[in-house]
Amino acid sequence: MSRRDIVVLVLDTQRADRLSCYGYGRETSPHLDQLAARATRFSHAFSTAQWTMPSHASLFSGHYPHVHGLLQSRSVLPATLPTLAERLAAGGYATVAFCNNPLVGVVNNGLRRGFQSFLNYAGLLTSRPNQAGRQPSLIGHYRQFFKRSLAALLGRIQDSFARSDLLLALSFTPLMVPLWQTALSFKGNTNRSLSDAARLLIERRGLTPGQPAFVFINVMGTHAPYHPQARHLDRFAPHLRHDPAARRYLRRFNTDIYGWLAPLAAPLGPGDKATLDGVYDAEVASQDEQVGQFVARLQAAGQLERTLLIVCADHGDHLGEKQLVGHSFGAYNEVVRVPLIIHDQGGDFPAGATRATPVSLRRVFHTVLSAAGLATAEEQRLSLAAGSDPDGGTVLVEAQPPANVVDLVRRHQPALLRRNGYDQPCQAMIHGDYKLIVFGARQRALFDLRRDLAETTDLYHLLPEQVELLEERLEGFAQRRTEQLPARERPIEEDPLVRKRLRDLGYLE
Repeated sequence: MSRRDIVVLVLDTQRADRLSCYGYGRETSPHLDQLAARATRFSHAFSTAQWTMPSHASLFSGHYPHVHGLLQSRSVLPATLPTLAERLAAGGYATVAFCNNPLVGVVNNGLRRGFQSFLNYAGLLTSRPNQAGRQPSLIGHYRQFFKRSLAALLGRIQDSFARSDLLLALSFTPLMVPLWQTALSFKGNTNRSLSDAARLLIERRGLTPGQPAFVFINVMGTHAPYHPQARHLDRFAPHLRHDPAARRYLRRFNTDIYGWLAPLAAPLGPGDKATLDGVYDAEVASQDEQVGQFVARLQAAGQLERTLLIVCADHGDHLGEKQLVGHSFGAYNEVVRVPLIIHDQGGDFPAGATRATPVSLRRVFHTVLSAAGLATAEEQRLSLAAGSDPDGGTVLVEAQPPANVVDLVRRHQPALLRRNGYDQPCQAMIHGDYKLIVFGARQRALFDLRRDLAETTDLYHLLPEQVELLEERLEGFAQRRTEQLPARERPIEEDPLVRKRLRDLGYLE
């Protein structure tokens, strides 16, 4: 029996609560709604972190951030941790990525390891699939050599901007923002990447006969800046047509990168909040339409039934809630509760099912390996297809703020960081209906997710027994997970830099 293809489609920065299949009042996602009706939907899935790098590292390694160590833009995924793509490639899969996020596809952080082909649609030099069967001419060979050399040079330049505080601050200046948004193709090209991925899955160019494919896709439609299609904008933010103040605010927001990152000094006004909500919803609808075309194309070719399709997000986004914008800070649901939909026709994930138990996005790793027949016994236990839950409905979130963003905000508005401990690591422990958020060393908040998914009512002082239970789980979680790691992975914590990160997160004295 031939093995199925596996597709992991990451909707970068997609909030679960802004999809109609997750209960949102506006119909933003009719195509994902249709897919969810034929799939298993996880209503309480949580990312391991609130931003791209650590979240993707968990997706690709199966570990929480305190283990994989990819916490900052300067971090690199340890070579001792095999990635999902490496495991699948070793198991005979063709491993191909179609990526629109430069933090995943451009920065040299180890996330590309194991992919035999990694196509970037963002960055100074974008790439397209090779046309299998074509023999390049002599000029073609020279062109390929030049492009590889140029790509290596530009890659070092882009990597420097991601890792240098000075260059990062420079890139946020008003003169630089339009330049890098255009030249860097910051949000990539969702349509092209989805089209190229569908073509590979259907036409099988470059694959050996009978070879299964693992396809990773990252799309950036709902990430700022917001430039949704006009017809979706008219539907979800019609006031922009006749409100000059709203248009000015959106123009200012789209070019104010610092404003995407820093906590708000004051609550967002109702007009500005309505504008952000409307343009975000319009981007959700635009991207949903593109994803729907991708799924329809696979289905028309008979490919969808031969594919395990996992749709998720790496994190969400604040749109003014809790005086936050973007996803640099905090572990609130706006940034860590993510959609997770698994379409598995005739497989382990039944159509129309909803799973309400809290689950971590890191378990996508174990789920994919199990579906490929490459999982160890322990990894099979952690598969989302398993009947039991070895985590016991307990999920950890580790929201380490990006250090370069913290430094940037500290230089401009230090009081904003101190106000809620945003310059400190933030953790959240979810168990059953309750979620405990720990801000730095002192601040705590407790929420009942069954009654209050928006986390508006802090129950910390009203339910001390629940707080104590979650604090005990938080204190014991890291050690319990470390004890379950294979022996070859334990030296990671012995590395001085990783030990420092663990100490920063509060796991070591």
